[in-house]
Amino acid sequence: MSKPDTPYRKRALGDRALSPETLMMSYGFDAKMSEGSIKPPVFLTSTFAFATAEEGAAYFRIMGGKKEAGDPETAGLLYSRFNNPNMEVLEDRLAVFEGAEDALVFSSGMGAISTVLMGHSKAGDVILQSTPLYGGTETLIRSILPQYGISSADFFAGASEDEIRKVVDAAMKQGRISVLYCETPTNPTNEMVDLQLMAKLADEIGERQGHRPPVVVDNTILGPIGHKPLELGGDIVVYSLTKYIGGHSDLIGGAALGASDLMLPVRKLRSGIGTNLDPHTCWMLARSLETVTLRMRAAFEGARKVAEYLRDHPKVKRVRYLGFLEDGSRDYEVHKRQSGDMHGSTFAFDVEGGQAASFRMLNALKVAKLAVSLGGTETLICHPGSTTHAAVAPDLQERLGFDPGMVRVSIGVENPDDLIADFEQALAEV
Repeated sequence: MSKPDTPYRKRALGDRALSPETLMMSYGFDAKMSEGSIKPPVFLTSTFAFATAEEGAAYFRIMGGKKEAGDPETAGLLYSRFNNPNMEVLEDRLAVFEGAEDALVFSSGMGAISTVLMGHSKAGDVILQSTPLYGGTETLIRSILPQYGISSADFFAGASEDEIRKVVDAAMKQGRISVLYCETPTNPTNEMVDLQLMAKLADEIGERQGHRPPVVVDNTILGPIGHKPLELGGDIVVYSLTKYIGGHSDLIGGAALGASDLMLPVRKLRSGIGTNLDPHTCWMLARSLETVTLRMRAAFEGARKVAEYLRDHPKVKRVRYLGFLEDGSRDYEVHKRQSGDMHGSTFAFDVEGGQAASFRMLNALKVAKLAVSLGGTETLICHPGSTTHAAVAPDLQERLGFDPGMVRVSIGVENPDDLIADFEQALAEV
């Protein structure tokens, strides 16, 4: 949604464009409107008073897509399911960080994903997806959306262009391809999806069926500092804000960002089904955006050191870290083009001896926390096959290359030498 150009939404200092890290401190908020408070207060209100009955009517016309001559450009504050000052500050800042026209926040990452997919799909449509995806997304697409007449077709994240084209041809016989959905790098195996190819295929599908499916990209794993999908071929970016952007394992939230026209049906559905985010969590996320670059860079560097240690350990079969992609391989070239030297801090590794051995290691850890989720200040580790991806059928897990001993770790901001010592003593139990 377009916003008026105000002093507190300026993105430049004269001729100098300000960086997102600087804008996170003040963009979208005017201290003069809140008693001079440097930080936005938490607007714990369900509804907002109109100056006049005419103003209220105009705001609701705008929100309902029925704007008339003389109405304001954008709707003012109405009701916290539609908009709220904390929500608007957060959405403004996320849009700046991602380079997006519009941003929407949701009650969870799955709230964002489900609202985007349902906002752009109808009964009889087909969602074309890469795989693997986060386990909750796989369940949504494969098990829940079919109950509403929305089917799916999948291709392996690392598949060749010819292999993907065969899937596209088969999917188009099922119905209209409404969305091309992918996650890159994949969770938990760190394979790469080529976003340039996704955009090319979306263009071709659009010419064939008369509707260009938006390319929707889950960017949770590398986040806003490691990967810019909207610059690489993506049309809508989705996040679990719970992870790196929230970053402290103390909130649940999600976001979707993209061009205003693509976000409009998502905005309408969010208002209709109430998947919006509450003001207090919006405030906490705006706080976290101020340090997201510092936290993520520290975690990325710590992950490099831990991954290098694990790669050389005799009880570890394989470390699925982006920095270890084989030079010249397809995934290496895609990762280099899309993310440069940003290798992230979440990766999987396979413990010798299968699930039983990996459980012994997990149970012996003292510093790393045995928990699902990722992107927090603390190191978190889990066994995806029995937790985050437990709902993924065993045959699909096998097809996706899950090893029985595979564990996923998200390195936090602890001293990496302490984490290495923790893995050293835990692996001794294997």
